[in-house]
Parts: sequence; structure tokens; C-alpha cells
Amino acid sequence: MSGTKTEPGAPADPKNVQDLTQFVQTLLSQMQDNFQTMSDRILNRIDDMGTRIDDLEKNVADLMTQADIDEPEK
Repeated sequence: MSGTKTEPGAPADPKNVQDLTQFVQTLLSQMQDNFQTMSDRILNRIDDMGTRIDDLEKNVADLMTQADIDEPEK
């Protein structure tokens, strides 16, 4: 074993320029897919956090209304 990790379907040891080109294209495609997946997860978490913050602000406003506390002047 050479100790190099390869993905399934990728040639373990490219023998010519075409194999190397295909290997690099496959690797770049996999990297792009992984980046897109991570990006989507981050954006979903940011959206979820925004929703939670909006809910928290509404709950605080409701509590202030129930306690008859006026909002501070801006």
C-alpha cells in the first residue's frame, strides 16, 4: 500500500495524461460537491438561527407587554 487514500472509482495510480486528467477532474468534482454540501448546511443553520432569534425577540416583546413595560425610546 502506498498510504494514499483514493476515492472509489478513481484510478489508484494514474498511468498516463488521460488517467491523470480524469483523476483530477473527479477529485475536483468531489471537492465541489463536498463544499456545496457544507455550504448548504451552514446556510440552513444560519436561517434556523435567524428564525430562533426572531422568535426570541417576539417572546421578549410579549413578556414586556404582559408585564406592562414600555419599550425604551429610540
